[in-house]
Order: sequence, then C-alpha cells, then structure tokens
Amino acid sequence: MPMRLFAVTVLLLLSTSAATRLGAQTPVQPAPRPDSVRVSARQAAEYAHLRTDWAGLQTFMKANADLPAPAPDENRVVFMGNSIVELWTPYFASLFPGKPYIGRGISGQTTPQMLVRFRQDVIALKPKVVLILAGTNDIAGNTGPATLEMIENNLASMAELAKANGIRVVMASVLPVYSYSWKPSLQPAQIIVALNAWMRDYASQHGAVYLDFHTAMADERMGMRSELTPDGVHPNEAGFRVMAPLAEKAIQEALQK
Repeated sequence: MPMRLFAVTVLLLLSTSAATRLGAQTPVQPAPRPDSVRVSARQAAEYAHLRTDWAGLQTFMKANADLPAPAPDENRVVFMGNSIVELWTPYFASLFPGKPYIGRGISGQTTPQMLVRFRQDVIALKPKVVLILAGTNDIAGNTGPATLEMIENNLASMAELAKANGIRVVMASVLPVYSYSWKPSLQPAQIIVALNAWMRDYASQHGAVYLDFHTAMADERMGMRSELTPDGVHPNEAGFRVMAPLAEKAIQEALQK
C-alpha cells in the first residue's frame, strides 16, 4: 500500500474509533419538553374526559335513569348550567324547601356542550320549566373562541328545543365578572352586559322569562360584589341567597305563562 494511502487509512480508523468511544461515553440526551406542552395530572384527566365524553353525557346518566316521572301536579324545574348551577344545587333543599327543583350543572361547561346534552338532561326529565344559566365559560373560551353570535345561537337553540317540548323557559343573565383568574388578559365585563341585553330582548320576543341576576350582584366595575363571591366568578352562600328569590319569582312567572 502506498505510504500516503496508508496514512489516510490510519487517520480514518482513528477518527472512527474516537467517535465510537465518545458516543459511548456521552449518549445523546432527549431534548427537554417545553413548558407549553407540560400538563398536570388534573389537566390530563380533563383532556381525557373531553376526548371520551365531550358534552358530559355520562355525568347525570344514572341520576336521570333513577329519577321517577313527575307527578301530574308537580311543578318540576330543571336548572341547566355550569359550575354555578353545580355549586348551587346542594343549597336547593334549604333555599327552595319542598320544591321539585333539579340541578344539572357541570363545571366548566359551555353552551355547545349543554346543547348536546339538553335532550337527555332536560327534556327527558319532563319539567314544566327549565332555567338556563350559561354563557360565562363561552366568554372565557373554555372550549375555544366563541363570538357573541355563537353563544346566542346556542342559547336560542336550547330555548327553542324546550318550547317545542312544552317546557317553559327562564333565561338567566350571566353573572357579573370583572376578571377570570384563568384568563387574566380577558376583560369580560362589557361582553357579559351585551350578552345579557340580547337575552333580555330574546326572552321578550319569544315568550320566555328573563331573569336578571346581574343587576342585583354587580359592583361599580361590573364585577361581582366581593361579599357575594370567593373568586369573582362563583357565588358563595350569600350570593346564592341573593339569587334564590329572584329565581323563584322568575319560575313562578314562567309557570303562569
């Protein structure tokens, strides 16, 4: 072998050997996952739930099946909503004593999710009245961006489904919110005012009852009065005590229509 070729061959062998040793000593480490894709166990569970039961149809399936049909003279009312209804329901026995009122609220839900489960969780229970309390999570973007028109269309669809099945409708205003803790950059106060104005007009034009919680609970910033809420979004017991007589008055008005 010529000397020059021999030297090149030796250099190549030495380089290959060094690279092999270096690779064995310092294995390639996987790149760290960016913070943007890290999720908590709770978030992972929520994502899994959204993938397997997006509308929450499983949540009340057994309770609905176990609920007897209403008595002929029973003024059954279903409260359809989100976490506000979910948190309110345990107070029904004390705030509405003896009333056949049923809570069907699921935390975090938006109007498209409620619309999907409306037949199962409202119509199938054969109430005389449905009280719809929804929209705040749409504004917060819980299931993606939502325009006012999108929210209004879903609320109107629920009201129309109820009316078509002989159920009277109470459309409850969205409660005042100055800021969502999970969406601090959003300024929802005036969006809520605009949605409530649409609800009031829709109820007037379509024979529903508009239930105004907002006026009774708002502060000067159009957020919720601090004594009525622990977090600016959800009522506490004092808040529910403000809401209960307003709801009862609206339900009785609906029953008389």
